[in-house]
Amino acid sequence: MMRIGVTGHMNLTPETARLVSDALRAHLASLDGDLVGVSCIARGADSLFAEAVLAAGGDLEVVLPSRDYRHAKVKPDHAEQFDRLMTAVTVRFMDFDHASREAYEAANEAVLSSIDELVAVWDGRPGTGRGGTAEVVAEAQDRGLPVTVIWPDGAARE
Repeated sequence: MMRIGVTGHMNLTPETARLVSDALRAHLASLDGDLVGVSCIARGADSLFAEAVLAAGGDLEVVLPSRDYRHAKVKPDHAEQFDRLMTAVTVRFMDFDHASREAYEAANEAVLSSIDELVAVWDGRPGTGRGGTAEVVAEAQDRGLPVTVIWPDGAARE
């Protein structure tokens, strides 16, 4: 069984979301064996990855930073997709009542400590602080985890 986690940008343009979705599906299709995808199902890369895992016939494990994440952080434009993904999964909540930088870092740690590979939907730019995509990629590399970067030609962030 292969356990693959995801990190990536939330603010993808609609065209980039289509490109990334296609690239994620192609990457997952290239893998052999049973698949478990581990995702925080945030808007953007995390949810696109989760949908690609399910489309590939894999199992989805969701890691949520806090018990209030759905009501405090999920925006209306993402709520339907979030709720749909929550019905198809195993869910792990971090031990935080409220979403915070510390809760997000705990969720990233939970993902990294439970996977065999990290998929990063990442434009390659340096990070802006703790817990961002660049920092998660660097931490995965420091741990010796294989990292597959997905950033198709023509991709852009909003």
